[in-house]
Amino acid sequence: MTAPKLSIVVPCYNEADCLGVLHARLGAAAKAVVGEDYEIVLINDGSRDASWSIMAGLAATDPHLVALDLSRNHGHQLALTAGLDLCRGEHIFVVDADLQDPPELLGPMMETLVREGADVVYGVRTERAGETVFKKATAAAFYRLLKSATDVDIPLDSGDFRLMTRRALSVFLAMPEQARFVRGMVAWGGFRQVPFAYSREARFAGETKYPLSKMIRFALDALTGFSTAPLRLASHAGLWLAAGSVLLVIYIFASWIAGQAIAGWTSLMLVVVVLGAIQMFVLGMIGEYIGRLYTQAKNRPLYIVQNIAGGSVAKATLGIDASDSAPVEK
Repeated sequence: MTAPKLSIVVPCYNEADCLGVLHARLGAAAKAVVGEDYEIVLINDGSRDASWSIMAGLAATDPHLVALDLSRNHGHQLALTAGLDLCRGEHIFVVDADLQDPPELLGPMMETLVREGADVVYGVRTERAGETVFKKATAAAFYRLLKSATDVDIPLDSGDFRLMTRRALSVFLAMPEQARFVRGMVAWGGFRQVPFAYSREARFAGETKYPLSKMIRFALDALTGFSTAPLRLASHAGLWLAAGSVLLVIYIFASWIAGQAIAGWTSLMLVVVVLGAIQMFVLGMIGEYIGRLYTQAKNRPLYIVQNIAGGSVAKATLGIDASDSAPVEK
């Protein structure tokens, strides 16, 4: 089957309230740009609401829609990876299901891609409606920390909202990392990548799927996946502490020679607590990297698709298509 000109990839988790409006807006945006030559790939990431039944119903009425049902909740980045792995389009448009990133920007982003001769057009958020001051501040701090700590030019204030060519996607699909940071991996691939400024809207319905705990895990995956700065920080802390301990030994020895009592249970405990905290920090950083190596060494598939509703998909390269429609290899 001939590949469509455009694939729209949308990871979904508990988005039942958004799916009807999402489908209508995506279809209208795609038809305005490429006519009927497109596919919409919705990925159900182990939703606990009626998302899958709604997706399957939409796929039964729209030949452009393909719905993938993952075997469990894999997380946003792996769900997105599944969609990117199985989509077939010449151009790939990535958008979230909550409609914070307007699908209607597909047209202007495609025009930018063609005009600039780019392989990636990525959205840069100039405004973030409906988000708390805390989330805006922490997001801004995270992107700036990541930019200063890595050698990869990961754009500030950008998310996974982007349009890219099949060439750029092919490079992304050659990366088998288990802990994935999609926007960083796309940036690492290079080619010409240009920004597209836009105002991010409030969620259409539902609640954010990124609470603080997931945000912290996401930040750690990004930082440890693209930088060894935490390990260098740990080694530098060790060197400074070693130098400080030498000075402390000299002080203690000088005090002993002078016959002065070395007082201070409090100061002693303070030193012990500080050193212990720094040691635990260093061990934690080392553990993060060892944990990534351990997970990667198992070489498990990144995702498992248990059901597919709608049209056909590409052959899985990073995960397993265990659906009834998957071809059986002999």
